[in-house]
Amino acid sequence: MTRPGPDPTVLFLCVHNAGRSQMALGWFECLADGRAVGLSGGSAPADDLNPTAVAAMAEVGIDIATQRPRRWTDTDLEIADVVVTMGCGDTCPFVPSTRYEDWPLEDPAGKGIETVRRVRDEIEVRVRDLLASLLDGR
Repeated sequence: MTRPGPDPTVLFLCVHNAGRSQMALGWFECLADGRAVGLSGGSAPADDLNPTAVAAMAEVGIDIATQRPRRWTDTDLEIADVVVTMGCGDTCPFVPSTRYEDWPLEDPAGKGIETVRRVRDEIEVRVRDLLASLLDGR
């Protein structure tokens, strides 16, 4: 069930907000086509995006190069209908009555392009499934 408002909001969280959560946000924004709102954040944001994640997303026509790692905010948590965690364990916040999904994805940090492509493709499948559950009937 989503909170009142025109579009469901999803918050993607990981530790550094430099790879997985940024790729998820890129897929989400592309596939949602304006029918849902995506946010991403980290518990300990990196200085820059993972360049291999940026390259892997560019291969499928999604430009995340202008995104910047950032810490999640209390406002993000308040407006999120769904919080998707990716490897942040106890450092991710928990808000009662909010739908949570944990996506156990390999961390692409320091990995080669083949591994990052595999993570990217797994994220695409998960984002498609999430959007289908959120937008069913819209």
